[in-house]
Amino acid sequence: MKLTKKQTAFVDACRAAGLPSPAKRSDLVAVANSMGQKYAPSWLVNTEEYRVDRGWFTIPNLNDSIGEQNADAFDRAMSLDAAEKTAAAPAPKGTDAPVAELSAIRGMTAGAGFLVPERLKTYVSWGHHDTVETVIKSGMFAPMYVTGLSGNGKTTMVMQACANLKRECFRVNITSATDEDDLLGGFRLINGETVWQDGPVVNAMRRGAVLLLDEIDLGTHLMMCLQSVLEGKGIYLKKINEFVQPAAGFTIFATANTKGKGSDDGRFAGTNIMNEAMLDRFDWTLEQEYAPKGTEKKILLKKMKSLGCEDKDVAGRVAEWADMSRREFREGASDEIVTPRRLENICKAFAIFNSRETAIDMALNRFDDDTKTAFRDFYAKLDDTIDSNVDTSTLDPSTVMYLDLNFSQKDEVKNRGAKWDDQRRKWHVSAETVNMDPDFWNQFNPTAVEVSPF
Repeated sequence: MKLTKKQTAFVDACRAAGLPSPAKRSDLVAVANSMGQKYAPSWLVNTEEYRVDRGWFTIPNLNDSIGEQNADAFDRAMSLDAAEKTAAAPAPKGTDAPVAELSAIRGMTAGAGFLVPERLKTYVSWGHHDTVETVIKSGMFAPMYVTGLSGNGKTTMVMQACANLKRECFRVNITSATDEDDLLGGFRLINGETVWQDGPVVNAMRRGAVLLLDEIDLGTHLMMCLQSVLEGKGIYLKKINEFVQPAAGFTIFATANTKGKGSDDGRFAGTNIMNEAMLDRFDWTLEQEYAPKGTEKKILLKKMKSLGCEDKDVAGRVAEWADMSRREFREGASDEIVTPRRLENICKAFAIFNSRETAIDMALNRFDDDTKTAFRDFYAKLDDTIDSNVDTSTLDPSTVMYLDLNFSQKDEVKNRGAKWDDQRRKWHVSAETVNMDPDFWNQFNPTAVEVSPF
């Protein structure tokens, strides 16, 4: 069937995206969006002969040969002839790359779908969200490094800023094995032929999208291929002899648990000391703290509502518990921390089992026995619906257990082996002593503090 020039360009774009025929309407819309169009073309979706079923359409000429013009472009790309390649060069900064040429040169180019993140109904903006959104909205190239402890919403913040602004976001999870081929692209075997496929970095540059390098401090020197990209100057793809300039709006965010200097305490195993020249190419560093107690309660309530288990009392107590545990962590009194991600897991367990105690216990099972007991006891002090008796049989016999008692009871516990801690101003015994007579000692609410002295 003979198509117009515009119709042929759309079919070529569908072929580049790897669409089958027939194809779903949503996939056709995604291709149209990548070409700067809002809807799938009416000549296709409103023509009865192309409609196969509800929401499914045949793409004419999709499986035909690519034609003499595209065949020539393909031959030029494979021969790496620089003079001929000029015609297929990417668009200058500020314009979209020509989709039809890309289909001829690269076959099924990766990332052809529409990649605007979905807006989360449970998201609450806080911290540096407004800063991130302002930078993206500016359209300027301003690479930013976002650092902070685990589970505090660094990645979600960037993706939700993109969702609010309806901007495409290419998220790349960095590992120690991530290299130039993963990031920039390489040759792939497709339908029996070796063709070039752009990597996520190049795709984001061509489309003026936001590039999100997640957990960048897990990477190695193999990421040094990004140096010119981090300068906003584009990149030369030496394997296909092409220079790619970033389209308008392209920018970069990187997230990490460290500031690129490694993890001295071993908390973030696998993180590396990053190259200083790479770190210096980020315009700014944002330090993301955990959300304030009030904000975290809002987050938990939204999460609970989405799970059908909204409970203001539970959300408030859990947020208070997490806030105080982090305070102890900052002061060096505890080696562990309750993250927002773990609090959301508590909400999920509460929705499933309808039990506060079960939800707390399941969330704490990842910790060692002493830490688990300390955290649980601390929560029990904030929530009288939780059994505060400690299963001391699971603890190391030498674990220190502090007691709650009044002045008139001191002689009674002293005669049974309790000792006075002048610094903490409290009486204490060992877990072994408690195990010898649990009925007696449990009346004083023994609390394990070997790991976390709450």
